[in-house]
Amino acid sequence: MLKVHRVIIFSQIWDTAGQERFQSLGVAFYRGADCCVLVYDVNSMKSFDNLNNWREEFLIQASPSDPENFPFVVLGNKVDVDGGNSRVVSEKKARAWCASKGNIPYFETSAKEGVNVEEAFQCIAKNALKSGEEEEM
Repeated sequence: MLKVHRVIIFSQIWDTAGQERFQSLGVAFYRGADCCVLVYDVNSMKSFDNLNNWREEFLIQASPSDPENFPFVVLGNKVDVDGGNSRVVSEKKARAWCASKGNIPYFETSAKEGVNVEEAFQCIAKNALKSGEEEEM
């Protein structure tokens, strides 16, 4: 539960952990979503490379009314690992990918240490609220 502009937002978060076996459940999980959060591991190029697949899969499964403007937020997670020495995806590369997909908001996070988690969820909630309001119009 988050509060945005004096509105209380309740959220459901589905974590598929990037596992292929959850792709067949996409319609049930994604339909009706107001925002999609894509998370990758900054220490894994494969994880980053899969962002395209997960974004496209979400758009297919959720079938939003306006896919070009559907809100996404990208989180580059695990920035705390090994003091940043094992990092393989630069912030610049991630931001460039986000820009190429319509200026998707991007946050570098550490779920373990709580770095940027609150800020990311505030952004997610604001985007979800905005998306929900636009659909009602």
